[in-house]
Amino acid sequence: MEMRYVIEADNLYKKLGSFELDIPRLRIPEGFATALIGENGAGKTTLINILAGLRLDAKGDIRWFGNVKDIDTGMTRERIGYTGPGNYYLPSWTVKQIRQISELLFPSFHTDRFTEWCARLAIDVDAMTKEGKKISKLSDGNRMKLMLAGVLARDTNLLLLDEPASPLDPLMRDGLNNILRDYLAAGDDSAASGQTDETAPAAGGRTVFFSTHNIADMESVTDYAIIMTHGRIAEEGFVEDLKEKYIMVKGDADTAGAAKEILYSFSGTGSYGYEGLCLAADADKLSGLSVSLETPTLTQISVAVMKQGSHLAGVRAA
Repeated sequence: MEMRYVIEADNLYKKLGSFELDIPRLRIPEGFATALIGENGAGKTTLINILAGLRLDAKGDIRWFGNVKDIDTGMTRERIGYTGPGNYYLPSWTVKQIRQISELLFPSFHTDRFTEWCARLAIDVDAMTKEGKKISKLSDGNRMKLMLAGVLARDTNLLLLDEPASPLDPLMRDGLNNILRDYLAAGDDSAASGQTDETAPAAGGRTVFFSTHNIADMESVTDYAIIMTHGRIAEEGFVEDLKEKYIMVKGDADTAGAAKEILYSFSGTGSYGYEGLCLAADADKLSGLSVSLETPTLTQISVAVMKQGSHLAGVRAA
């Protein structure tokens, strides 16, 4: 099956002080949840802001939904739902005002759906008809839930979510995984039903692209991963493919010296042994060593890649 991409970008470049975002090629597969993984300062927010059309000063070529080269063309912005940190809504606004303004800004905004999402996410439904609290008085978690309610109340093809899980409590993070899965599944159902209008999900379903620096809470919803270090893509692929590309190796201290020369990443634990990631292509080199081999988690792969990226960055700077 031919892969379809909801966003294709080439030669993206943006310099911010001493930081450089430099991505020769970016492809976000349509119909899947893609995680943008990286440390704080890796460039995740800068990249999402460029893709969401919030930053228009980056160099490079971007195409949305196949062939749209200008995000302000037709219904392109209408088809994208964005959430991010900072003053997404003005601090003085109330929930009621957010509903009213969203009705004016977005043709596909459904007031009843917004109310339902506010109730499901435990946001005060009375605030729909009363003045309620100002946004500045809400907790970070409730502000994020309010942003999610706003985008989920619209008919979109693509969600661009900047660190959506960070301000949420553990229970709500688990719920977010289910919400995103439901969003993708609804897109699959719409595509199968043959909807062809401009705002309906295209064949392949809806797409979610979210950033995170702590993948453990979002690993269950992640289909595809893009790992960034220092403004560059260090690794990417479907999660199952990445788990075949790398192997988690654990061994006793007496084989640490020999294994360290083979492993992609290495973490020693003194007399208690070591563990590290090995490229599957190099697994034969471990023959003869007393080690155990396991399938790595996406978190283990991400941490190893980010550590390797930090090492290479240090080498480049030296």
